Amino acid sequence: MATIDLFERSNYVEQVPFDWFDELRKSDKAFWQDEPDGPGFWCFTRHADVVEINRDWERFSSAKGGTLVPHMDDEALSMQQQMMLNMDPPLHTRYRLLINKGFTPRMVKQLDDSMRDRATRIVDAICEKGECDFVSDVAAELPLQVISDILGVPQEDRFRVFDWSNRMIGADDPEYAQSEDNPLEAAMELYAYAHNLAAERKQNAQDDIVSILLNAEVEGHTLTETEFDMFFLLLSVAGNETTRNALAHGMLALIEHPDQRQKLVDDLSLMPSAVEEILRWGTPVMCFRRTATQDTEVNGNHIKAGDKVVIWYISANRDETVFDDPYTFDITRSPNPHISFGGGGPHFCLGANLARMEMNVMFEELFRRLPDIELNGPVERLKSHFINGIKHLPVKFTPAARVHPA
Repeated sequence: MATIDLFERSNYVEQVPFDWFDELRKSDKAFWQDEPDGPGFWCFTRHADVVEINRDWERFSSAKGGTLVPHMDDEALSMQQQMMLNMDPPLHTRYRLLINKGFTPRMVKQLDDSMRDRATRIVDAICEKGECDFVSDVAAELPLQVISDILGVPQEDRFRVFDWSNRMIGADDPEYAQSEDNPLEAAMELYAYAHNLAAERKQNAQDDIVSILLNAEVEGHTLTETEFDMFFLLLSVAGNETTRNALAHGMLALIEHPDQRQKLVDDLSLMPSAVEEILRWGTPVMCFRRTATQDTEVNGNHIKAGDKVVIWYISANRDETVFDDPYTFDITRSPNPHISFGGGGPHFCLGANLARMEMNVMFEELFRRLPDIELNGPVERLKSHFINGIKHLPVKFTPAARVHPA
């Protein structure tokens, strides 16, 4: 136990420290993690405990200290609290209803049609080469294009959304962190872009979620300029990073388990259950933080009001009391009660169905046309205790013909 350090980001670069999580789940006592420049925090790693804390917003607040593990000063926290992710009901409920107005059945149907065309063109761009970096050329492309379609970002600006997202999420990774101020600079650039986009849509409304959100109203409330900026940031980063890494982990898992890949290639009707297993296996968001609002207890562990509590989805999804053979990758696993989207409650992922659609569509296209993808070099992981990220995944495959002309 003395050697465990779940805060240090470098401990996740080689691989997720599953052996530590396995050890922690064996103990009835919650693990206390010290942290530099912070008060330390309780770690909950069992499936049942994570679900309990995740759902109970009255005892465990997302707003009081935010949802990211590192300590924030009052100014930074005040800004974060304007983002839906860092709110509690009833305020969170109001914002969620407001944003749901942008995800109408008609909007989702439009996305499904365009998504399939996007996936075809993404594979077209690599299929004749016989090799690519799966992360930058495939996994990053579809969620980036879909979220940009949702937000109404012009094609020529979409690389900027990708860059901003990398710089904010990869703040601790030397490849993305150009300076200590880099994440803040990226956020400011994104806010300025959101300002300009909102101003243009107010003058010239279009059939996109930005126009819908700017005009939507719930209980007499519309989004302020700052609230819109924060939502734009949330959707840009969450809608981009999480699905990108789910796709990357899915491809790596299918390469490393050729029997499961062949099963999927032979029967694409298995795709929905394969997607659920990929989400369990890869768990793109490893953890979230909550703050205790009162003296309470979880599974016999006494928590004081104000204590920082971190719930580890990555560990809960390997809980041997919930999943048979949790370290076996099985695309037909059933039941599969993974909690990669949050385990229920008011903070259940708004984009869960969208992410599932993207994964289904992209893998179907890939395995119809490039069924023999294999590794072509070392896998590089993100330095983070928050996002279970893959930065580079070099692959090779038998070249294939394009569907659309170049």
